[in-house]
Amino acid sequence: MTANKDREGGAELRSNRTAIAADGRSGAAQGRYQNGEPGSGGLRSAIDRLSPRPEAGKDAWSLMPRTDLFENPQLTSIGDRALLYLNAGIPIHLRGPAGTGKTTIAMQLAARLGRPAVLLTGDDSLTPAHLVGRETGTKSKQVVDRYVHSVRKVETETASMWSDAVLTQAVVEGLTFVYDEFTRSPPQANNPLLSVVEERILVFPAGTRKERLVRAHPEFRAILTSNPEEYAGVSRPQDALLDRVITFDLDDYDRETEIGIVANRSGLEDDAVARIVDLVRAFRRWPKVHHPPSMRSAIMIARVVARESLQVTADDPRFVRLCIDVLAAKAKATHRDDRDQFAAMLLRLIHHHCPAGAIDGDASGPGGRS
Repeated sequence: MTANKDREGGAELRSNRTAIAADGRSGAAQGRYQNGEPGSGGLRSAIDRLSPRPEAGKDAWSLMPRTDLFENPQLTSIGDRALLYLNAGIPIHLRGPAGTGKTTIAMQLAARLGRPAVLLTGDDSLTPAHLVGRETGTKSKQVVDRYVHSVRKVETETASMWSDAVLTQAVVEGLTFVYDEFTRSPPQANNPLLSVVEERILVFPAGTRKERLVRAHPEFRAILTSNPEEYAGVSRPQDALLDRVITFDLDDYDRETEIGIVANRSGLEDDAVARIVDLVRAFRRWPKVHHPPSMRSAIMIARVVARESLQVTADDPRFVRLCIDVLAAKAKATHRDDRDQFAAMLLRLIHHHCPAGAIDGDASGPGGRS
């Protein structure tokens, strides 16, 4: 007679995997523009359509390449070069300030690779276990032998139960591993990546998983994103890890690229967008700005202008108030005098880049394009 008893102990592995729902909504843009661009940020805006791949596990997603993103030679070059290196098996690292489209580009690259992807977002509470997995309890098997009526023989076997995390799943199944804002995790949490990106071998702690090490599937790819080190909550990445990846710095988009991205996201006409972008770029260069505004600030302004039919000129008080509301928090103005100085400076910039009397389609103002 045989009796089996399973005992599961310990807490379930805390998952930091990003849950993503398919977004079937059409873009919020108007006219010839559609929603989506490399500067929108966030995982939802980075993905056009997702469909789960059940046979690969509950955390693998099949990505569809987006066709509504703004493209120009600068962005096309970044994407093509990154895809070239990924196809060669070299991990890619996209680094840049908030609002530069790191997540959007990462997800588009993962989609273009044509393999399902798993996602992980950096967090200061992450440990190596959140990447490779951990023991989730024990499983016991007990065999009772009564072959001889007067003799009772009992044998008990106990084995650990293991749950793979996202990096292990990607390595074993040949998926694309997208690690968003990986520098928000403690450096020691990312130690498992070192052997994976260098030797394509994932090493497990002794006495844990059945296999001590696993060789990466030929189709395994890794894409990392990060913010600059001066950002709050960001840890300095290991030099050994940076030495094993190719880094793209996404902090130097030219004016035309920013205009194209903001127009694509907002649906506003190019001439009006040009004045907004010039205003934000000028404000970004002001030395007293504590948090330089990204393209997100220009997108916010342009969206409201398009929705409310505001005039992008200094003589529209609603537009002036909008710019102040969006940009005011970017300056470190703790005292009233500082705030007054900031407001005066911003008004000068608005009058310069969005002069009174300028109307949409008029390229004669400082922000227009001839």
